Amino acid sequence: MRPFSLLKLAGAVAGGLAITVLVMNRPLTAPLPNTIQIADMTWVEVRSALEQGFTTVIVPSGGIEQNGPHMILGKHDYIVKHAAERIAGELGKTLVAPVISYVPEGAYDPPTGHMRFPGTIGVTEAVYGGIVEGIARSLKAGGFRSIAFIADHGGSLAPQAATIARLNAEWRGKGIRVIHGDAYYADEAQIALLLKQGETRAAIGQHASLIDTSELMAVYPRGVDLGRLAGRKPSWQATGIVGDPARASAERGKELLEMRIRAAVQQIRAGMATQ
Repeated sequence: MRPFSLLKLAGAVAGGLAITVLVMNRPLTAPLPNTIQIADMTWVEVRSALEQGFTTVIVPSGGIEQNGPHMILGKHDYIVKHAAERIAGELGKTLVAPVISYVPEGAYDPPTGHMRFPGTIGVTEAVYGGIVEGIARSLKAGGFRSIAFIADHGGSLAPQAATIARLNAEWRGKGIRVIHGDAYYADEAQIALLLKQGETRAAIGQHASLIDTSELMAVYPRGVDLGRLAGRKPSWQATGIVGDPARASAERGKELLEMRIRAAVQQIRAGMATQ
């Protein structure tokens, strides 16, 4: 090969290397995705969202537990995922983390609470508190400034509150706010509304009854089959139900969920203002 050709080859190789270096050093970018669900985004899309001001994140927790013979085990997950998306939409510039499915459900041996029914999957309060802490620390490390937890299952509230209080004490003055969104768990207001509409306290009940059956009918009707209650008298021992879900409806579910969503939005906004 002649010297002239060697020079041309060397120049071509050098130019190619320079282009490669430029491409490799060019920062990764991505447009804002058409979703607010973190699990459906790439890390580059999450970074882009953060840069565009999406620094608030909702962390919903549900639960896998018995809900009577008429309602699926994943009731809490479906309801809280729907609610989290609605809350994020109301807040604006807010993303949603995946639902925490495993929450406290009772003791194991002997089984208590919902653990007495096949299909229920529970963790201890200490484990759940550790999950909440790990998620909060992960989101803080990723750049989120306001981290709001909402729980659809009452047994999650105490360990969630304790963990969040400890994290807020640790991060005081650092511009990070973890919010215990207990206003979302609006049982008292929902019960007051139903009583005003003529329902009895016994019919409203406490579990797998009028409120949560209506809510699931509103967001995931396939998860409810009231026909399975025909001829049965609801009781905790026999069915896992406390109350009477027979008067549940999707229309009622929408109204009840709106109460939760409004309360959560108001509380989270207030928490963000104290950041």
